[in-house]
Amino acid sequence: MLKLRIITAAILLPIALIGFFLLDGLAFALFIGVVVVLGGWEWARLAGFAAQPVRVLYAMAVGLLLAGLYMSPSLAPWLLALSVVWWLAATALVLSYPRSQRHWRGRIGSLLIGLLILLPAWQGLVLLKQWPQGNWLIVAVMVLVWGADIGAYAAGKTFGRRKLAPQVSPGKSWEGMIGGLVTSLLIALFVGLYQSWSARELVLALLGAALVVVISVVGDLTESMFKRSSGIKDSSQLLPGHGGVMDRIDSLTAAVPVFTVLLWLAGWGAW
Repeated sequence: MLKLRIITAAILLPIALIGFFLLDGLAFALFIGVVVVLGGWEWARLAGFAAQPVRVLYAMAVGLLLAGLYMSPSLAPWLLALSVVWWLAATALVLSYPRSQRHWRGRIGSLLIGLLILLPAWQGLVLLKQWPQGNWLIVAVMVLVWGADIGAYAAGKTFGRRKLAPQVSPGKSWEGMIGGLVTSLLIALFVGLYQSWSARELVLALLGAALVVVISVVGDLTESMFKRSSGIKDSSQLLPGHGGVMDRIDSLTAAVPVFTVLLWLAGWGAW
């Protein structure tokens, strides 16, 4: 399994780097759109639709909505604001699972939630790409999330005792989450000191990084909640050794919109 994971990662990493750094405009939007559409195909299964025609139809609907968003950039702030509201609600749903199932377990409601998860993530990346130093902003949010994942894994394995959300994901612990948060904050601190940020800029950056990391955990737990409710281990087997697309981007679907909104509030870029 480890060998398979390494081979898959070795194939996907160059593709991802080319897509993020060398593509712009419509080409970049299409590149990210393919990932999001595949995520939509997987999400229909998490929503309870096993039949391929329904899953493909939902993926096509996601693609059409992405096209509409690309042609209507004025919708971006509304979509991202809605996303922030959704992730606050998702936090409450995760914390109250399984009681919260009555609010979202219906198939139609689950499909709508999939749109709230997938569309803003695409919109956030498209906006970040257009802003000053867009490539590095995208790298920054990914490094924060990946750093948190690595730190959480190491701290959880070493110190993990108290379960974070046992009804949703029994393997996650509070110690792991704290370890992941500390790792990402250290990364942000190093960058801030290297860039000679002022004390105010550094404090704001650390607060923003903490918020992005915490919400990324909610993104991970939200997909886990739907998988547990559906009795599914992986969103699909599209990525050998890694599961599905959603299994790889679940944290980013939450982190990217929040990261984008925080940067906008800080005056980094315009809608």
